Amino acid sequence: MIPQGILESAIKITNEPPTGMFANLHKALDNFSQDTMEMCAREAEFKSILFALCYFHAVVCERRKFGAQGWNRVYPYNTGDLVISMNVLYNYLEANTKVPWEDLRYLFGEIMYGGHITDDLDRKLCRTYLVEYMHPDMLDGELYLAPGFPIPPNSDYKGYHQYIDECLPPESPYLYGLHPNAEIDFLTQKSELLFKTVFEMQPRDAGAGSDGGISREEKTKQILDEIVEKLPDDFNLLEIMAKVPAEERTPYVVVAFQECERMNMLISTMRLSLKELDLGLKGELTITPDMEALSTALFLDNVPETWNKKAYPSLYGLTAWYADLLQRIKELESWISDFQLPAAVWLAGFFNPQSFLTAIMQQMARKNEWPLDRMCLQCDVTKKSREDMSGAPREGAYIHGLFMEGARWDMQTGLIQEARLKELAPPVPVIFIKAIPVDRQDTRMVYECPVYKTKLRGPTFVWTFNLKTKEKPNKWVLGGVALLLQV
Repeated sequence: MIPQGILESAIKITNEPPTGMFANLHKALDNFSQDTMEMCAREAEFKSILFALCYFHAVVCERRKFGAQGWNRVYPYNTGDLVISMNVLYNYLEANTKVPWEDLRYLFGEIMYGGHITDDLDRKLCRTYLVEYMHPDMLDGELYLAPGFPIPPNSDYKGYHQYIDECLPPESPYLYGLHPNAEIDFLTQKSELLFKTVFEMQPRDAGAGSDGGISREEKTKQILDEIVEKLPDDFNLLEIMAKVPAEERTPYVVVAFQECERMNMLISTMRLSLKELDLGLKGELTITPDMEALSTALFLDNVPETWNKKAYPSLYGLTAWYADLLQRIKELESWISDFQLPAAVWLAGFFNPQSFLTAIMQQMARKNEWPLDRMCLQCDVTKKSREDMSGAPREGAYIHGLFMEGARWDMQTGLIQEARLKELAPPVPVIFIKAIPVDRQDTRMVYECPVYKTKLRGPTFVWTFNLKTKEKPNKWVLGGVALLLQV
């Protein structure tokens, strides 16, 4: 242990990581020297692949700044990964007469860098980068690492640094395969976090202002009363379950029961905690840490942590979250009134959307006596909105309320298209979901689009929908294109 006094008087030196593609690419190349460039007998191939490897390293490190659209989770990539990858490249080129592209991509993407990765979709992204950056065309100078940035011609160590200075395009999301909207979203989130932090740092015990404003306790009591006034009663599960005999319960009915049960747990938690806080504000109960946390959350328009534990993933503030909750309850009440599947199901309205999608497969499996483990979902995007739907389909279900991030759905062509600038998450039309056997699935020119509950992605993963595309699917993988249930 170093004594505290020495630490306080010592000079602190930190090594800040580079920011931006320009600094990251130079930093990656700085790990090597002219001797490194000349160490391999197959010099041209070695230099070309090493430069692509440096670019790949810079991309995976800097892509983190785009949040969940960059990587679902944060990974500790470091220069050790790059240096070891260079050694592997040298050994494999020395030992083979032809460049073992597949072997190199596997080693870099699944072991050296992939060893950090825990999310399957992030692993797919890593592999896709290597497929785009490392293939035989690069040896002929026909490979573009980014728009306007081809692989450099054979040069020496200083020449590669000079090539970066002269030819690398200005910093933009295009360098990472992303759309400019990703940067808008990233900067917006940073600004919102800054303002939220400043707001939360305000004095908590400030009373009424000189202008006659209400005090913190009065404001909290006002919000509490508004929530309690609109909070509906619990669902009567015994009465609801009695509507459908056990032998007539379809997978959809079971999902409805489960949703009612989850909703009751949330409503009960909210009602109890609000009642306790109300008594505490009146002075009839001692204020506990939990009540204090609830009071602070109400005042700051945050969803209380005790409610979050019983609820569904959401990034809304309290006001929007509560309005969303009431809409979910309304949809659920409408569904359980007669247990007829709605004309278009609001997929985002479920605590567990996977259960409803699984129910679609179970329904078809029972009807046709197909094995459930050999089935998948077929996804057809219609040209209709929710208001245009008159009734539920005979098989499968219509779903609505999804948004696309990273691209947009073009209704005229029925394909994924490049996003429009400043349209961060355009809505997607009603989607027809139907269960089919796996061997009937058409996988030609489709993008396996992940579906998430919120922009946090990662742990909020729901399903994968196959969407039609004319572009190479790899473009949308690099663009972080996904469907979101809530924005």
